[in-house]
Amino acid sequence: MPKAIIVGAGIVGLSCAWAAQRRGWQVTIVDRDFEGDRASHGNAGGIAVSECAPLNLSGLGLQPLKWLMDPLGPLAIRAAHAPSLLPWFLALRKVAEPANYLRIAKALAALNNRALRDFEAVLADIGLSADIHKRGALTVYETHEAFANDVDEWELKRSLGVRFRNVDVAELRALEPQLAPVFVRAVMLEDWAHLNDPERVVTALRNRVNALGATFIRGDAVRLDAANSARPAVILAGGQRFDGDRLVVAVGAWSARLSKTIGDRALLESERGYNTTLPASATRLNREVIFAERKFVATPLQIGLRIGGAAEFAGLDAPPNYQRSAALLKLAHRYLPDLDESGAKQWMGHRPTTPDSLPVIGKSASAPGVVYAFGHGHLGLTQSATTGALVGEILAHEKPSVDLAPYAITRF
Repeated sequence: MPKAIIVGAGIVGLSCAWAAQRRGWQVTIVDRDFEGDRASHGNAGGIAVSECAPLNLSGLGLQPLKWLMDPLGPLAIRAAHAPSLLPWFLALRKVAEPANYLRIAKALAALNNRALRDFEAVLADIGLSADIHKRGALTVYETHEAFANDVDEWELKRSLGVRFRNVDVAELRALEPQLAPVFVRAVMLEDWAHLNDPERVVTALRNRVNALGATFIRGDAVRLDAANSARPAVILAGGQRFDGDRLVVAVGAWSARLSKTIGDRALLESERGYNTTLPASATRLNREVIFAERKFVATPLQIGLRIGGAAEFAGLDAPPNYQRSAALLKLAHRYLPDLDESGAKQWMGHRPTTPDSLPVIGKSASAPGVVYAFGHGHLGLTQSATTGALVGEILAHEKPSVDLAPYAITRF
């Protein structure tokens, strides 16, 4: 039986393990803390299949600068981290070029258009089919001007298969009666779904992979060793070495540190996200709501109303600034009056984000025995099962069901 070493036990790494096991691979998973907090646990809980427009700051004028000037605005860069961020931001500027923008959007849609189907297959296998709610999501607008600014993006999404419809004020009030009456229009994203609790899915998937015979190794991966191309290995901080026929790197925002040890450069940043979960306000909404102008979301999880968003670039090691969670919660009070904050839980997580918004999926350029599966940004939960399926195809030497060229690590 061939052996796969999978570094990373978040939702993407576990999805890769699950897919490998279904193709007859013996799996060993390496992670520093299998039960510990991770981006897979604290995300907004949405299966965001409509999100095929890449991050792009062009056309916003001075708005990004205004955000940066606001210490609790939706975008922040810590001064100490700014110099190392420069190559990433220079690459981000290229996304706005029309040919690049369309190419990237098509590549995101290629993953997202099958993401819900792939995710539901995983949920069925781990016994959590009832944990997903296919009620769509609402993007709400406070001004007609803001909606007009987004029209081109909406039409691009429609051309790539995203199903949505416009919602007037009367219907919005009927769909979400507890929203403050400040919105002039909304858009219903027909195929969006949300979960009861992302952490519950991660735990169930880990238990399923364990039941299927996976070996779990606790340790901090510090480098890769591909000198023996037939038996790539991961080296832990204590010097332990674990090798296999294939090695999959899926440690989210930490993945570029490992790929660099075998000569593969990835432009990857931690786009730190913040949220607050309110257990006593879980029923305030019926579906996920995206507040267009304010750049945050609210999701009615079973464990509470989760209010999150923001993008902070501060690297992997800086301590959290939970004032950002508090700022988002303060904003939410404007739109959901009288929120019950009892039992509120704040959180910060590291979104692994590339400048072109595309994940890295595919073989290493320097060591064919190493396979990458990281860099999903805001879409790690959404694209996890699809990424696992694609990694499974790579391991089985099957023709990929999606063209993997746009996601290659060599693009950096």
